[in-house]
Amino acid sequence: MSSDPTQMAREIAEVKAVLLKQRVMSWPMLDALGEEIRTLDPSLLVTIARGSSDHAALYVAHLAQRLGGLPVASLPPSLASIYHQPLRLQGALALVISQSGVSPDLVSMIEAAKRSGALTVGLLNEPNSPMGEKADRVVPLCASPERAVAATKSVIAGMVAGARLIAVWQRDRVLLEALEDIASLTTPMVPPDEVIDQMAGFSSCFVLGRGATLPIAFEAALKLKETCAIHAEAFSSAEVLHGPAALITSGFPVIAFVPQDEARKSMLETIDRLRAMGATILAFDLDRTIAGPLAMPLPQHPMLAPLPMLHAFYTIAEATARRRGRDPDHPPHLQKVTATV
Repeated sequence: MSSDPTQMAREIAEVKAVLLKQRVMSWPMLDALGEEIRTLDPSLLVTIARGSSDHAALYVAHLAQRLGGLPVASLPPSLASIYHQPLRLQGALALVISQSGVSPDLVSMIEAAKRSGALTVGLLNEPNSPMGEKADRVVPLCASPERAVAATKSVIAGMVAGARLIAVWQRDRVLLEALEDIASLTTPMVPPDEVIDQMAGFSSCFVLGRGATLPIAFEAALKLKETCAIHAEAFSSAEVLHGPAALITSGFPVIAFVPQDEARKSMLETIDRLRAMGATILAFDLDRTIAGPLAMPLPQHPMLAPLPMLHAFYTIAEATARRRGRDPDHPPHLQKVTATV
């Protein structure tokens, strides 16, 4: 394989520039929209997304639940595209996140949400797209064209845009101030050889998160499958002990994204229990006091910790794919845009 940087690596390296552009171009729109939603005062948030964008939506949902106590549901697009089920969303907020903006089932769901009385908001990397035409409000993610099959910069851009929207809506000034420190939201790194060697030997693994880090556990598991051909399953650290732990044998690999808030203690206790069962733990942790190849600086707000973790993981996943002799830009059987109905 060529020693030139892959497209995936180039796009991972663009994340900081994407966020700086988004701050200038889209944050004023998000701020105005957040105030509009505050006035609307929806009692329900529904999210509309698939794949990596759905993981970004799950992160935004966590923030809405934690900061606003808001019930959130991820709507299966098939309700609209296949079953044509009328919805009951009067006064709700429907948030769609998408890299391409073209999947027909998501377009159908936006239309159904609008008919039901919801305010539809699109966080879209391609605002001039079918989804952009249907949504009531559209905010560009500003990630520019993303060409690698595995989405990276658009995912983090969606998470940051969603975090800004929720922070304005809930008037959380601490989170708003923390978001201004763009540099702390990314982790440019040279992947440690010991970590790449370890992950390149995986055939399967568990990926754990909890709270704010659960969405990136799902995203990491997807990236391991599509770029590295590693069978990875994501679980909450609270759920892994309820059945999946029966699969653990000596040396079974577990990747853990350790939350930096009140869920941290519980996650570390679960890690200790899994290690006692024989699992080999690879922990992404932002605590400066912990030695190890994946200890990284902590952003100003614990709810933003998943962002630099995910950025670092993308770099490691890309390097692991190449170490395994795979081309992360062109995974077999996959296309950049998956149009489902």
